[in-house]
Amino acid sequence: MFGSLKKRVLSLTSAEVPFVDENLVEIGGDLNVASLLKAYRSGCFPWTVHPVTWWSPDPRAIIDFDSFHISKSLRRVLRKNLFQVTLDRAFDEVIQQCAKPASNRRSTWITPEFISAYKDMHKCGYAHSLEVWESGALVGGIYGIALGGYFAGESMFHRASNASKVGLAKLVQHLRARGFALFDIQMPTRITLQLGARVIPRRDFLQRMRDAQALPVTFAAELPPE
Repeated sequence: MFGSLKKRVLSLTSAEVPFVDENLVEIGGDLNVASLLKAYRSGCFPWTVHPVTWWSPDPRAIIDFDSFHISKSLRRVLRKNLFQVTLDRAFDEVIQQCAKPASNRRSTWITPEFISAYKDMHKCGYAHSLEVWESGALVGGIYGIALGGYFAGESMFHRASNASKVGLAKLVQHLRARGFALFDIQMPTRITLQLGARVIPRRDFLQRMRDAQALPVTFAAELPPE
């Protein structure tokens, strides 16, 4: 997840989960492709496995393409071409890296069950990744779900300075070029807020989500020309 609120439920027992938050909408089920598609099409996403919990935050964080902010320093980094960016070339590696502990994240919700489920989503054409490379090494990445013109960012990682920001900038550029209408990041973070993320009421999000999902666009695995 792009946000950190998942940490609130990682240590909860099954009996405790129902009382955590009004943003929790359902408990139970599994993480197969059919269940995940039903959830994303209704504006929900999973956070835990034992039990599976399904969430729909209010408010919801999004990145509007028109208000995405690229700072002068990030523009300089982009012009230097320090990183190489690809799409859907290393999905398995990206999700594995997102699942690893980092300096700002000691625990992770991306359990083996999540990894297996989203790999299945990738094989079925619904989950996609963006990779950031430096001298042939994978130093950053993002993965998420694409349904019509709706993209739900699930998680990202970086192993080099500016790799996350470059990845987000390139992903926004790609989604916009493909005709996507909504980039859902679920919960805001320091990095996404710096880049122009904002929160909107859930009712507004759900309407925009339905409109976006109805668009006849696809993610594709090719970046737009510079």
